[in-house]
Amino acid sequence: MNSKSKYTQFIKSEAKRLGFLSCGISQAGFLEQEAPRLENWLNNNQNGQMSYMENNFDKRLNPTLLVDGAKSVISLLLNYYPESTQVVDSYKISKYAYGTDYHFVIKDKLKELLFSIQDKIGEVYGRAFVDSAPVLDKAWAAKSGLGWIGKNSNLLTQKVGSFYFIAELIIDLDLEYDNATTDHCGTCTACIDSCPTQAIVAPYIVDGSKCISYFTIELKENIPQEMKGKFDDWAFGCDICQDVCPWNKFSKPHSEPLFNANPELLSMSKKDWEEITEDTFRAVFKDSSLKRTKFSGLNRNIAFLK
Repeated sequence: MNSKSKYTQFIKSEAKRLGFLSCGISQAGFLEQEAPRLENWLNNNQNGQMSYMENNFDKRLNPTLLVDGAKSVISLLLNYYPESTQVVDSYKISKYAYGTDYHFVIKDKLKELLFSIQDKIGEVYGRAFVDSAPVLDKAWAAKSGLGWIGKNSNLLTQKVGSFYFIAELIIDLDLEYDNATTDHCGTCTACIDSCPTQAIVAPYIVDGSKCISYFTIELKENIPQEMKGKFDDWAFGCDICQDVCPWNKFSKPHSEPLFNANPELLSMSKKDWEEITEDTFRAVFKDSSLKRTKFSGLNRNIAFLK
């Protein structure tokens, strides 16, 4: 076995040991097919007020501009599908926000993976990315065969659906590369038909500025009145286009203790959400992604839903 395949096998087995669902590897380089798509999306203002999406256009498409000497993009999936969900009469929050903020959980795992690689192989330079830099993670995950990008613009896989986080480790080491998989959305339009704000404007194109997740998390000002009554009780994020996806019948509960929901969160009724104090918010959501919207943002969202 040559050193390239030996190192590749080692990295994939380490990823498994650290609890990642799957690991795929691509050659670092310019994302040719993504360039016009990203340009059109930005030109059509489908990023809304997410102006950060306009920054670092070149770096978004080429990881060799982000990491000196980058040769390989290691894409990793980490399952967050919960065993139990919220009570029925509740304002809803995205399942990814049930437990500890994923940025912390995944960053630690990626650091450990990089350390293992350096320990085993020697001088390897790399950087870990979890949503925190201009990396098109879904595009890289699809390129390395971990799934295909579905009509709802999420990465989908036949075996486990789409309830997982995507992260990357970009390193200056040549490895064996995986091939992209095929699209299995077929004629299904469940996600397009179910989106209450019609944010999926065409198959594979999501207008970010119409998405419930955008309004409840990214938007800093008041939610437009014309959206009243369209949020289906989602107070932070939205899972509708994933919940209706037939491939998510195959989702299995995660095994990451840090992603376990605070029991208080799962049992909160609408009344509990409406009466939440800042102290309770801080206690229940101490390490949660929900802190992104702040107490004031959560109150704004709930007032809008009432």
